[in-house]
Amino acid sequence: MNINRQVLTLDEFTIQEMRAYPKATGELSSLLRDIGLAAKRVNVEVNKAGLVDILGDAGSVNVQGEDVKKMDIYANNQFIGVLKHGISCAGLGSEELEEIVVFNDVVSNNSKYVVIIDPLDGSSNIDVNVTIGTIFGVYRRVTKVGTPCTIEDFLQTGKNQVAAGYIIYGSSTMMVYATHRGVNGFTLDPSIGEFCLSHPNIQCPEKGKIYSVNYSNFFKFEIGIQKYIEACQTKTNEHNGPYTQRYVGSMVADVHRNLIKGGIFMYPGVLDKPFGKLRLLYECNPFAFIMEIAGGKATDGKKSILDIKPEKLHQRTPFFIGSKLMMEELESYLNSKYD
Repeated sequence: MNINRQVLTLDEFTIQEMRAYPKATGELSSLLRDIGLAAKRVNVEVNKAGLVDILGDAGSVNVQGEDVKKMDIYANNQFIGVLKHGISCAGLGSEELEEIVVFNDVVSNNSKYVVIIDPLDGSSNIDVNVTIGTIFGVYRRVTKVGTPCTIEDFLQTGKNQVAAGYIIYGSSTMMVYATHRGVNGFTLDPSIGEFCLSHPNIQCPEKGKIYSVNYSNFFKFEIGIQKYIEACQTKTNEHNGPYTQRYVGSMVADVHRNLIKGGIFMYPGVLDKPFGKLRLLYECNPFAFIMEIAGGKATDGKKSILDIKPEKLHQRTPFFIGSKLMMEELESYLNSKYD
């Protein structure tokens, strides 16, 4: 069998990145490889979900008030287990858990980083074989290394992330992560069980032709958003036609597509839920970090998502993210006065 040595595995890539910075300790690289390991374990179960008893509800409700799926529990346990037994993470905040998990042992307390994670975003879609994913953000601790981490380490603005990423379990399984050096995508090669660099230096196109929004809420949106959606449906652009609506209902799938092809994703607040549904820490901050490193933008409709100081672990926010020029176009509608 011929092996293409031009293709780097995730391990090789992170080690190569570390070599470019002589003062690097390798702790962040180790942490990203641990996340990749947990993702591979989750991927195995996702791919055989129809063959074993992990489909459907687990019979409980999570802190968000949502029905917990069996795969949510499995994914949550895998990421906690791998990160706890690694050497690069002091603690974890999960969308599935009301409180943070502190890895209170000598090795973990000496770790510089904490992780915030949505273990299985879009898991309600697994019963119908629709793409789902994992979303994560990595922060450098603000408390003293050598002591247990605290909630203060997690309630940081998104711009303080040192890395963020997602894993998408679809027709192929991909891990995309960003540091301040860039955004890179790795596709899982099932023949060798390794993530391989497939999308180096991802840049989001400045403009696309896709808008992603739950149109059923149209009449609950504020007037500026309604006007923008109407413009998306009717305006002529460089593609000689209106924008195309694509909405999977699994944010990882929608934002991944728009990151690669160009587009805009919108999850506004509505009349009965003015802060929307999406979680600032677990979903919005990681994607905002990735998109802005790739050249796009992400806001709550008024200011950058990455500038919002979280007040609580499970805080929600309206969310708009996508190609730079499309986001600026949206902002012009949001800032306009309407009679």
